[in-house]
Amino acid sequence: MRHPKRSITRDIRTRRPVHPGRQADELEALAWPEAGIRVKDCMTRSAATIHSDALVRGAVEMMKKRRIRHLPVVDRERHLVGIVTDRDLRQVVFDPTIQERLGNLGATLGTLTVRDVMTWGVVTVHPETDVRQAARLMREQKIGALPVVDGDRVIGILTETDVLRAFQDVLGKGVLSKPYKWAFAYR
Repeated sequence: MRHPKRSITRDIRTRRPVHPGRQADELEALAWPEAGIRVKDCMTRSAATIHSDALVRGAVEMMKKRRIRHLPVVDRERHLVGIVTDRDLRQVVFDPTIQERLGNLGATLGTLTVRDVMTWGVVTVHPETDVRQAARLMREQKIGALPVVDGDRVIGILTETDVLRAFQDVLGKGVLSKPYKWAFAYR
C-alpha cells in the first residue's frame, strides 16, 4: 500500500492558486455564451408609458392595473423625459408637506401631475447593449428598470425580472456545466 503523502506528486502540491490575478472579464468569458445576449432579446417590448401632464392618480391606477413598478414618462411628441416608479409615488403619499397642505390623499392625487413626482434624470440603454452591461449598470446605479430607447423614443423597458429571466435561460442551457470550461479553472 502506498503512503498517502507520497501519492500526491510534487507538481500538485506546489500548484499555484486557482485564480491568481485572473481578470473578471476572463472569468465571465469562461461561463458566458460567445455571441452574447442583447437587450432587445430579453426586454419587455410593450412598455406602458404615460404623458408628463397626466394626473398622479392615473399613473397609480395604470401601475396597479398592469401590475408594474416602473412607468416611462413621455412628452406630447412621445420623447422620453423621465420615469415614475412606485417609490416616487410612495414618497408623495408619505410627504408631510403635501399631507398638511391638502389634507386629503384623494385630493392630493387628483391635483398633482406626473411631472411633479417623476425622476427627471432617467438612465437608458439601447437595444444593442449587452445584457451584462445593462445588469452592471442597474446594480451600480441601484435602479430596477432601464427604458430602452432608439434615438429618443421608448421602444421597450428592461426590468430586473427580464434580466433574471435571461440569466435563468443561460444557466438552464447548461453553459456552466460544460467539461472544457472546468478545465480552465485548474491551470
